[in-house]
Amino acid sequence: MAESEHRKIIHVDMDAFFASVEQRDDPGLRGRPVAVGYAAARGVVAAASYEARVHGVRSALPSVTAMRRCPQLIFVPPRFDVYKTVSRQIHAIFEEFTDLIQPLSLDEAYLDVTNNRQGLPTAWLTAKAIRKRIFEVTGLTASAGISYNKFLAKLASDQRKPNGQFAVTPGMGADWVETLPVSRFHGVGPVTAAKMARLGIETGADLRAKPMAFLQEHFGSSADWYHDIARGIDDRPVNPNRERKSSGSETTFDRDLMGDDEIVAGVLGQADDVWAWCQKADAYGRTVTVKVKYADFHNISRSRTHGTPVTTQADLRDASMALIRSVLPTEKGIRLVGVTVSNFDRAVVEDGALPLFEGAQIAREAA
Repeated sequence: MAESEHRKIIHVDMDAFFASVEQRDDPGLRGRPVAVGYAAARGVVAAASYEARVHGVRSALPSVTAMRRCPQLIFVPPRFDVYKTVSRQIHAIFEEFTDLIQPLSLDEAYLDVTNNRQGLPTAWLTAKAIRKRIFEVTGLTASAGISYNKFLAKLASDQRKPNGQFAVTPGMGADWVETLPVSRFHGVGPVTAAKMARLGIETGADLRAKPMAFLQEHFGSSADWYHDIARGIDDRPVNPNRERKSSGSETTFDRDLMGDDEIVAGVLGQADDVWAWCQKADAYGRTVTVKVKYADFHNISRSRTHGTPVTTQADLRDASMALIRSVLPTEKGIRLVGVTVSNFDRAVVEDGALPLFEGAQIAREAA
């Protein structure tokens, strides 16, 4: 892309990041189906190698289902400290090319390389150079999407995975979007995709054909976004100073909990995890939320916003305990609890590192 009137945006996405790190560090895992996670009854796949993906194993899949789909699947416990270290190496490589970097997670980021530090004439060559440096430094492969806005760049990074790159030029953006299923669009989750399907919207072309009045009627405040992306329009800048919105921790128990005391204990454990992050980041929020998932997979949450930030561990524990007690006693078992702090008093960044994933929600499986 050499058009000077357009921004040059790259979305870099590491290939099967967690699983690839494990295969890099253990040669015995190379070429074999690997899942990062735990093979427990309540385990969940955190990441899957490409050898596992051909069997239908994906992240967030229950471990039992993953083993049923791929009996030869090898489970490896996650090593988040290692992944964070590698992520910092990757971030340092990005900084060799631009200071306009917006991390999305440990393994992906947007880069605005319109004016790149290497003086490379096109975003295509810049993406190739970045991917080459990543492999030289980490031994891992990355894929890249290149376009004139963030929405298209993120879509494009999936086109040549793994270890490839794809460009969507200004001349092809709108037409290309029309050919894609809306389920691939950023901001269209499974529930929204199902709703769109019921309304006769399966592709970008279908979405583009709907008038604004129709979109406003059915999608409310999201109508403008859907209207624009169906036309390949996205004016959002790459924002290196994106505000941290929340920090949370949740755990899935190895059995359904029924007793009030053990449920409260589980919530307090998550509150302590969140407090450890708050202290390290020197960041304190005013809103505390407790999440509960019942044995039948029904989710509820309870929140309270305080007049001032929660600045002590005891206050966070008290707030979390009050929220969980509002749903107790329970007539059905609880399989997961979580605690989140949000509504921060100021923008924060965790130790200069990339967030684990959007919203900084850290999920753990109980041993």
